[in-house]
Order: sequence, then structure tokens, then C-alpha cells
Amino acid sequence: MKEYRMLIADKWMESSSGKWIDVINPANSEGVGRVPQGTSEEAETALRAAGNAFLLWSAKPAKERAQIIKQAVANCRENADEIASLITKEQGKPFNEAKGEVKGALDTVEHFAEESCRILGEIIPTDTKDRLSFVTFQPLGVVSAIVPWNYPVNLLCWQLGPALAAGCTVVAKPPSQTPLAVLFLARCLLEGGLPPGVLNVVTGPGSTVGKKMAESPLSQKVAFTGSTEVGREIISNAGFKKVSLELGGSSPLIILKDAVLSAAVKGGVSKTFRNTGQICNSINRIYVEKDVYEEYVEQFIALTAKLTIGDGMKNPAVDLGPMIDESGRQRVREHIQDALENGAKLCYGGKEPEGKEYEQGYFFEPTVLTGVNHKMRVMREETFGPIAPIMPVADFEEAIELANDSNFGLVGYIYTNDMRKAVAAGRLMECGSIGINEVSFSGAPYPYPAWKESGTGVGLSHHGLRDYLKIKHVRLRLP
Repeated sequence: MKEYRMLIADKWMESSSGKWIDVINPANSEGVGRVPQGTSEEAETALRAAGNAFLLWSAKPAKERAQIIKQAVANCRENADEIASLITKEQGKPFNEAKGEVKGALDTVEHFAEESCRILGEIIPTDTKDRLSFVTFQPLGVVSAIVPWNYPVNLLCWQLGPALAAGCTVVAKPPSQTPLAVLFLARCLLEGGLPPGVLNVVTGPGSTVGKKMAESPLSQKVAFTGSTEVGREIISNAGFKKVSLELGGSSPLIILKDAVLSAAVKGGVSKTFRNTGQICNSINRIYVEKDVYEEYVEQFIALTAKLTIGDGMKNPAVDLGPMIDESGRQRVREHIQDALENGAKLCYGGKEPEGKEYEQGYFFEPTVLTGVNHKMRVMREETFGPIAPIMPVADFEEAIELANDSNFGLVGYIYTNDMRKAVAAGRLMECGSIGINEVSFSGAPYPYPAWKESGTGVGLSHHGLRDYLKIKHVRLRLP
């Protein structure tokens, strides 16, 4: 297998541990490459390198930083297909989706490069003529960015874009399942002109590398996307530094009887099964007004049956690739079994697809359940897999009550042509983001806040950029 190295300052390094982590293609269980099993010592070295680079990077005028970032991004665009192919090989998503991930990621970094020139302060009126009060914003310092496996490049760039724009430097820890695309992205940025030490990448276990990055006083912020359980550990380790967390979700979709059913079905199937359900804002629970429930379920199953499954490198246009590993697939089985034991009905899927091409991978069929209720794990926990539990509701009020009956609050969705109820849903649903009559709305200009146990802080937009800045008040008395 090809060996990849960690990036610290301008050096590509092995680990002092002498150990390696194998990266496996979930579509066929074959090795894709291997990366060093980094240690807390390498994490400390990378943080120091980022600290040294911060002195020069933060001192550059915003316009100069923006130009450097854009040039580095341009080099990444020239290598976008190679980055995408690594995502598909190590993560499993279809190649066409991986190309979309890379484009969106690079667009995000470029957007924030432009935002760097719009970090504005203010002057506050004072009560005397001989005083001035200025408010300015300065970069926090070194950022520890801990990245998940489901969108490794895109979610790194959600952190990298605002950090670089603010004048911060970054130490990134990619997930052990999918580190290759992140390392290659870092190489492209470095070769595109990003100064050494501004971005460092250390591979290794979260229990050692991630823990050191979170607790070290050398970093001033931790940005993490992943599970709620790990998020709690990061909060306890981070001390008084800033923390941004995008954690688990259990996103509800509400379908009212006046909705355009064809659009509601298409959106529901797309957002439930995209990336084989392995997205934080996947639809996890579907509530349909009883008047249209049976028709919605029928159309939903019919469209689900048209989805294709396969190796996303052999067929870039398939709808579903494999799950990331066997533990993820086992969790899906357990949620289905729990639902069936408690009265649910399996309407479609529910097993591994048959055929020789699926035998070595972690594939699972898109699954539709009815007869579900909130006592079932599938309605209360984040499955992170391809299951659509569909439940009838009496009216709008019951749908909102059930949608809010969750510890999570990342994203919610509703389809309706009643604008009064649409506006009410936007106000009443306990989520940081609401999609009304659409399920795709994230992008660099738009804030992505997390409510409840789905996290803290804001991703993307100028609101997210502020999470990488510290505010300063300067009081001046004129001589």
C-alpha cells in the first residue's frame, strides 16, 4: 500500500511511534494506503509549528492573505478529481458526489478569503470630547481542527476557511478511516503557496492526538465535528479556550396534507439516503399528516426502489455507496431489529444487497419502516445509516410536538403550501436551521448553528467567522 506522511510546517513526516494505520476501501475491503499513527508528541510539535507561523500569517494585511488563499485554492482545483477519487476510495461515497464535496469545500475556503477583507470594527460614541473608543477584532491564534470521516474535505474546509481568513493557523486531525484526501488537499494548498506551518496535519487516534490538540494551551480554539459523546470529552479537555462543536442530529421531516407530494417525496428520499444516510443533517424521522400518509408512503417506497447501489469508483453515478465500516452497518441492523420487535413494519430493504459485487463491502439497502413510534431507538437515536421511519400524525400541532421531542436540534424540514404554517414552523421547530419545501440549503454565506445536544457555536457565514476572532476594546484619551 502507498504510504502517506503527516505535514508539520514544511516537512512530511513519519511518526515516532513507528506504527502505521491502514486505510480500507469500504466498497471492497481492500487497502487504499496507510498513514502514520501519530502521537501526542507530534501533535505538540505541530501546534508549536502553527504557533510560529501565526506570528507572520496574522500580521499580513487581509488583502494579501486573501490573495495567497485564492492562489492555493486554484492549485487544489487543478487536482480536484484526484482529491475526489481519494474520498471515494476511502469513504465510499459515489465519485460524482465526491467531486461535489471537493467543489463545495474549495468554494467555502475561497468565500472566506473574500470575507477576510470585510472584518470590520466600530467606533463607539463617548460621553466626552477628549475620548475615543474603538472596537477591533483580532485572530484567536492556533486552531485545533478535528474532522469527521463522512465529509472529511468539506468539513475541514468549513473550519479552515474562516480560520485562515481571520488570520489563524491550523492543526488538523483527519479521521483514521479517511485521512488520505485531507493529506492530499494539504499538499495541494502548500504547493499552491500557503506558507509552511499555516496548515499542519497530524494523523493518529483521537484518544492521544485529538486529546492533546484539545487540551494543549498552545491552541486557542477547538473546532470539532463528530459525535455528541466525543464532544462532551472535548469540552472537558479544552478548558477556557473557544470551542465550536457540530455534533449528532436526529433531523425531522414534516409533510402536511397541502404539500406538493412529488416534491416532498423526492426531497425526503434524497436527504434520507444521500451518502447512505451518513450525514449529520440526514432526515432521521418523517411525520406525515394522516390524510396523505398512505399515498406518501407508497410514493416514497416506489422512488426508493429506483435507487442504485454500488462501488462509486466503478460507477460514479450510483446513488448509494457502502457504509464506512461493519460497526456502522451493525448499528443499522440493531435499529431495524428494535423497531420490528416493538411493532414496526418493514416495507422495503432491511438487509445487505445480494450479489457478488457486494460481498466484500459494507453495503446496506435503503430501508423504509412504518408503524413506528417514539419508544423505538430509530426515532430517538441517530442511526447514521439508510433508514426512513415514517409515522402518521393528526395535524400540524402534533407534528411540531413530535419533531421537537428530541435531545438534538441541528436541522428540521417541512413541506407545506400553507405559508402561515410554514412561518410558524420556522419559529417553533427547535433546530438551528429549517428547510421549508427544500432539503438542500447549506453554503458558505449561510449560518449553520447547532442547538441542544447537536453542538455549540455557528458554522459558516460571517457569524461563523466571528468564532475565530477575539474582540478588543481600545479606549483613547486625547492629549
